[in-house]
Amino acid sequence: MADNYLEHKMEDYRRGKITGGRAKTMRLSKPGMGGANLPPCRVFVTGGASGIGRAIVESFRAVGCRVAFCDNDVKAGTATAQATGSRFYPVDVTDVDALSGCMDNLFEVWGDIDVIVNNVGIGGFVPLVESTIADFEKVVNTNLRSVFVTSRSLAIHRSKQGATPAYGRIINICSTRYCQSEPGTEGYAASKGGVASLTHALMMSLTPLGITVNCISPGWVENAQYPAMTEEDHLQHPSRRVGKPGDVARMCMFLAAPDNDFINGENIVIDGGMTRKMIYI
Repeated sequence: MADNYLEHKMEDYRRGKITGGRAKTMRLSKPGMGGANLPPCRVFVTGGASGIGRAIVESFRAVGCRVAFCDNDVKAGTATAQATGSRFYPVDVTDVDALSGCMDNLFEVWGDIDVIVNNVGIGGFVPLVESTIADFEKVVNTNLRSVFVTSRSLAIHRSKQGATPAYGRIINICSTRYCQSEPGTEGYAASKGGVASLTHALMMSLTPLGITVNCISPGWVENAQYPAMTEEDHLQHPSRRVGKPGDVARMCMFLAAPDNDFINGENIVIDGGMTRKMIYI
C-alpha cells in the first residue's frame, strides 16, 4: 500500500550502528524522559501526517523505532514518510475495512505491533441546530470508533499468538474537551469523553495480554501558527506558553518505555495548567 524504500534504507543505516549483532536499547535523552529506556520497537500511529501525529512519528523514528502511520492526507503523509523514513498508509479511519487491512498488513510485514498511538481526530465544530446526525457520526467514528478498531485488531492478533504476554502499549490521544466544553462541540466532546472511558475499559480487557492502555489529553497545542501566537495567548497559561506537538510526543515516548508499565488506565493532561486554573468573567 505504500512506498517503503526510505524506511528500509533508514533501517539499513541504523543496523550499521548496532554492535555485536544485537539491537541497542536507545536511551531517551530529551528533557522530561526521566532516563527511561525504549527498545527499537514497532509503532503504528493513526493520523500521523501532520501536527501532533507527525511529531509522534518523528520522535519514535529518532530513537530507532520502526514506525508506520495512516492518514487521509496523501500529500502530507507522503512528505512525512519521506522526511522520516516511516511507512505511510493512505487510509481514512472511518473505513473500518481499510483501517483493519492496514493493521493486518503490518502484522504480516512486521510480525507484530508493539505500540499503537491512536492520534487521529477531527473537530467538526458546528452549531447544534445546524448539525446533522451524519456530522455527529463522522466525528465519533473518526475520533472514537477508530480507537476501538485498532485496539481490537491488536487484541485479536496477540490472542492468536498463544505465548507469554509480550510488551505492548496503546496510547490514545484524548483532549481536555472530555471535561470542558464550548457551544457547538457535541460530537467532539462526546468522542473524547468516550476515548477517556474506553481507555480504562481496554486496560482491563488487555491485561492478560500484557498491554497497558493510557490516554493523553492535550490542551491548546499549536503547530504551524506558533510564531503568530500573542503574548496574551501564552501568558494565560500557568506554564506561560501555548503547547507544542513535541509536548505530547514526549509523553508518548515516556508511556511507551517498558519500565513505565505501572502507569495504566490513566488520562494524563498536558495543558500548561489550564484545566486547574480558576477563571471567572
